[in-house]
Amino acid sequence: MAKIFCIANQKGGVGKTTTTVNLAAGLAKVGQRVLMVDLDPQGNATMGSGIDKRQLELSVYDVLLESATIKEASVQSSKLLDAQCGYSILGANRELAGAEVEMVSLERREKRLKSALATVSDDYDFVLIDCPPSLSLLTLNGLCCAHGVIVPMQCEYFALEGLADLVNTIKQVHANLNRELKIIGLLRVMFDPRITLQQQVSQELDARYRAKGQLFDTVIPRNVRLAEAPSYGLPGVVFDPASKGAQAFVAFAREMVERVQKM
Repeated sequence: MAKIFCIANQKGGVGKTTTTVNLAAGLAKVGQRVLMVDLDPQGNATMGSGIDKRQLELSVYDVLLESATIKEASVQSSKLLDAQCGYSILGANRELAGAEVEMVSLERREKRLKSALATVSDDYDFVLIDCPPSLSLLTLNGLCCAHGVIVPMQCEYFALEGLADLVNTIKQVHANLNRELKIIGLLRVMFDPRITLQQQVSQELDARYRAKGQLFDTVIPRNVRLAEAPSYGLPGVVFDPASKGAQAFVAFAREMVERVQKM
């Protein structure tokens, strides 16, 4: 059965989408079968995986409203297949913003994604869900079906503040809607060892979360090639496999596989 992970953080601009697409490509590169679900109406993870969101015939919107199955709505990018990093993509576009309003009055509104994923759980090893930065009904759908949450965070002071809010949200969802949900780990991203504050925050995270097993060993460095990749519609792992950022994400993919084997 597939292991389902949300990539979530209530703070915007922390690299959730970059983490999602590069982890998906990294997992595919090390031989895992991956489905990437874009739950953000901006559709950045869709575009960053080589799929034009404006051309989507079916999207996650149709899946949530139960007018299509995941098998019908998921697509693959020829660019990624050529690079041998191919994964399935359940894309999103602006239609998804309307789904929240439409879902408010529906039954099982927070469990719709869970029901849809149950039908394909044997087809994949990993399902990665890119969540929007707000705690919305879309994020709740992601959290309700996930086995765990991967939290990308920058080593800055405000990131620590936001982390407390996210931990409380996860506790509430765990208590009321999904008993399996837990934090799998914090991933330090956009890390620059030359900045003293970042080193201090990293040490603080290490002291607080290492003993609980909630801090990943892999650290993703600040890397220009990772930032350039989305403009070419590719994950950094495919765009420039030799870059430090790409190699760090492949190392992170291997670390994830090891963690899942121990779960």
